[in-house]
Order: sequence, then structure tokens, then C-alpha cells
Amino acid sequence: MPRIGWYGLGSMGLAMANNLQKHLVRKATPPLLYANRTMARGDALKALGGTPESSFPDLVAKCGIIFTMVSNDAVLEHLVSAALTSGHSLRDKIFVDCSTVHPKTVGAAVAKLKAQDADFLAAPVFGGNPIAVDGKLVFAIGGPKRATEVVKPLIRDVMGRKVIDCGEDATRASLLKIAGNIVTVNMMEAVGEAQVFAEQTGLGTGPMEELIGEAFGPVAGGYSKRLTTGVYAPPLDSRPGFGVSLAIKDAKHASTMASDHNVELPGLKVSLDNMEAAREYAGECLDSSSMYGILRQKAGLEFWNEKSRKGNA
Repeated sequence: MPRIGWYGLGSMGLAMANNLQKHLVRKATPPLLYANRTMARGDALKALGGTPESSFPDLVAKCGIIFTMVSNDAVLEHLVSAALTSGHSLRDKIFVDCSTVHPKTVGAAVAKLKAQDADFLAAPVFGGNPIAVDGKLVFAIGGPKRATEVVKPLIRDVMGRKVIDCGEDATRASLLKIAGNIVTVNMMEAVGEAQVFAEQTGLGTGPMEELIGEAFGPVAGGYSKRLTTGVYAPPLDSRPGFGVSLAIKDAKHASTMASDHNVELPGLKVSLDNMEAAREYAGECLDSSSMYGILRQKAGLEFWNEKSRKGNA
């Protein structure tokens, strides 16, 4: 197994990298080499035996498999450019991106790296931070079969519980992720609407949350808990589980592609409008489920519930 590198240690990336490093320890293989814009984010990974590398090009030079988990298309494009201009040979290297990016971004990365005899796999994930911590994410993976067969053992039962193979075209994995996000965002909107309805009618959020978890599964139940525990608007000195701006970016990718293919997504538009209104009202330090605060306002309640932070200070 070639040396493995990792770039991107946000709330999702760090949890995933921690699980991968634990796996490498169990297999008695060389530790994960990691880099990040803020290297201190890797302290927990270092404590598990991971090895810091401040330079992404040097990480690429030392590794045969390079995972990335970044916030948006521009960051991924920058990393690919940095690898291509590093002066190091990329022959036979496998780049595995777990981010949510547009299929066009994936296609461009595939072409540029293929020209240098390297493979690019799109491997976006489904699930939030708690699921990442537990190693139970669902992965979509697309790209050359020879590369996916090398990488799958580093994913299945390590970082994820399931790998959905999307074939040799990496853009299909990205497309599946964007399609899945339509369900995710609409589900958060639906759970938020139900909980506001339950509170305003006197039913109460407790019975509603129990029903959501039992009848509609642990994912919907987890979204409900984000609301009732106040995680939708966490303290300003904390990091949201999945930031509202990232969710807005993902929803806009879906909206743009739907428009290009003459598909209407009315539910997604409502969810997107509410997320943007939440960000405008309460700032960046919000979870993707923060449309709940706007739904509360529309019902005559405060944006903040008793478990969330109160205001922007």
C-alpha cells in the first residue's frame, strides 16, 4: 500500500482522517501524512500518530494516495493546480476528493491529472459530523476501476458503512451527491416545519421528535435533535456541524444544474431562501438546519430557542 496523505481538517475531514489513521495503526502501515490551512486543527490527528506536513505539494510528492476534503470548488481547484505545478511527478498517484463540488469541477480535475498519468476519484460523502465520527458515512465513488479498487478498502468499514459505485465516470459520483443533497436539504426543512407546528399547536417538540426518529429513521431524527438541542445556532466560539454557507453552496449547485436541465425544484428553493435568510439574520456561525430559526420567526417565535445561543454576541 502506498503512503497515504490527507488535506482538509474541517469538522468532517478531521473525523474521517482520525478514523483512517486508526485503521492504518491497526494495519501497522506508515501513518497518515496530513496538511491543512490551519495546522493546529490536526493536533488530535497527530495524537493518534498522524504526521504533519505543512506543504501540500510536498505531501503529494511523498504519497501515492491523496485524500482531500475541502469546503468548495475553488479550494479543490487550487489544490489540483498546486499539485500540477509542484515539479513532482504525479505518475500513478491517486487523488480522492470527498468534497461536494460541481461535476464540471470534477471533470476538469480528471482531465488535468490524467494528462500527468494520475487518477482522480470523486468520493463525496453522505452524513453529518456525528456519523463521520462513528465511521458510518455513505460514500459515492466514481473513477477508473483500477483506482477505486485500491481505495475502497480504505473507505468501507473504516470511514463509511457503504460505498455506492458510480462507475468509471467520476462526475457521476458528484452528480449523485448533488441529487442526494436535494433530499437532505428538503428533509431538514420538513423537520423544521413539523417542529414549529408542534410547538405552536401545543403538541410539544418531545413527542414530535420521538415520532420523527421512530417513523422516519435516524437521519431525520438526527436533524430534529439539531433543532431541539440548539445546535442549529451554536455558540459563536464553536464550529457548526455543517455550516450554513456550505449548505447554501451545495443547494445552489443543485439549483443551477436543475435549471440547466429544465427541472423544477420548488422545495429546494424554499429551503434555500430560508437558509439565506437565516444567514442574513444571524451570521455565518449557523448549522445547515438553521432555516428552523426563520420558520420560528414566521410563526411569531424568536429565531433562537432555549437551547441555542441568544443573538450574535
